Order: sequence, then structure tokens, then C-alpha cells
Amino acid sequence: MKLKDFRTFFNKELSNLYPKTEIDAFFFRTIEHTLNLQLTDVFTKQDLLITDDNMTVLKSVIERLKKEEPIQYILGETEFYGYTFKVNSDVLIPRPETEELVSWVKETVEHKKTKLSILDIGTGSGCIAISIQKELPTTKVTAFDISEKALETAKKNAELNKVNVNFIHHDILSNTTINDKFDVIISNPPYVRELEKDEIKNNVLNNEPHLALFVDDNNPLLFYKRIADIALTNLNENGVLFFEINQYLGKETKQMLLDKGFKNVVLKSDLFGNHRMIKANF
Repeated sequence: MKLKDFRTFFNKELSNLYPKTEIDAFFFRTIEHTLNLQLTDVFTKQDLLITDDNMTVLKSVIERLKKEEPIQYILGETEFYGYTFKVNSDVLIPRPETEELVSWVKETVEHKKTKLSILDIGTGSGCIAISIQKELPTTKVTAFDISEKALETAKKNAELNKVNVNFIHHDILSNTTINDKFDVIISNPPYVRELEKDEIKNNVLNNEPHLALFVDDNNPLLFYKRIADIALTNLNENGVLFFEINQYLGKETKQMLLDKGFKNVVLKSDLFGNHRMIKANF
């Protein structure tokens, strides 16, 4: 099959499930990943013949997309903050709003002349920890996660991006002892309430790890409270705490931090105008 004919086939097979703009995005990512073609090649090499072996792979991508599996899991990788990350069903797919959190951290600390020590709690794929280590190479970055499988993926991503991050298996809810001190603590913990499940798309709900997504409706700030307590004990003087947060609980999260004695608590919106990040000084 020629490339132009495959594009027609690809669109036809998925047209009942996804909008055209999303199908086009899937197509370009699939072609780039599988056939090592660039966007311009799709238009300049329309008569390119696709081998039978490649057609088998491409058709399997279509079948998995029909089951609403995320394209990132199908291809096994995604881009975050300009870097490539391996992803699978053991880790959340990194989101653009989390890139904004990384930028905020970078803008806040990059002027500091001392060598900083940074802790990322609930690292998942390692996207936050690794991106910060890439952007601020003089920092010492440590990352925790409760999932050993997630840590395996994070370690592979550190190797892929050629950085040294200290990954540690740690359950912050049951293990209260952390010996080190840090200048910055960052976390994007589980924050989606069960009552908000109806807002989650099927490709997320049916594929991404619920352990990293959901919290009990009756205690939605569970992880934030615990991490705030860790910060009170383990942040150095003038240290900074950063969270990605539930957009519906911005005021509650801010008040919780103020009640615990944090200063200069700043609630920040993402590019879509949603309360998505918070910063506090110790």
C-alpha cells in the first residue's frame, strides 16, 4: 500500500471514534515513529510503498486506537519538555500543564548560585525530576515513588536522557522517615476525586494507573497534607514547595498550606485558566 492510500485507510478506520484533527495527529506520530518519516515526507513521498512488515505494525496501531488505548502507550514513548520519555501502563502520561510546573520551578530557582537539592515525590515516569536535572544540571535530584514498576520506567528514562537522578522506592503514607534535607520539594500527587470520574476520558480511565490518579472523595488532600508535613520537616531554610493541584480545590489547598504555617503561598493558573499549580515558602 502507498503512503497516501494508507492515510485514507487510517482516517476511514478511525473516523467514527475521533475528530479529524486528532486522527491527523495520531497519523503523523505513527508514521514518524514506525516509518521514521518527517511531516514533510507525508506530502512529498505520497507514493512511497509501505512494506508488508510495516503494514502489520501500522494496522496493529489502528486496532489499539479503536480500543481507545492512548497513542503514547501504543508507541511506547512521548515528549515532555522537549525530551523523549518511555511510557507504559505503569506510569501516567505526562501532561502539558506539568510542563508549566517544571517551568515555574526553573524560573524560581535557576538564579540561585548554590547547588540545590531537589525532591520529586510521586515521580512516575520521572518526567519532572529528569527534566529539571536536564535544565538545571548542577542540581542534585532525588525522586520517590510507591510503585517499583514506575521506578523501573523512570530509571530507563534517566538513562535515555543521560542524567543522574537518585530514584528511591518510598511510600510517604506509611514511611514517615526521610533523612535528607532539600531546597525544593515538588509533587504531582493523585488528586482526581472519584466524583470527577465522569470528566475523565475513556482512554485515560481505562488505561492509566488509578493509583496515580484518584483519591477518596472524603479526603481529597490526603497526599498534599502528608507532603506538606514532609516539607515542614525536610525543607531547608527558605526552601520552596511546589504542587500540581486539582483545579477545583485551589482555595482549599492554599488554605491548608497557610494553616500549616507556610508563607508566600501563590496559586497559579495554567494556560487554560485553571488553578493548576501552587507554590509555598517554608
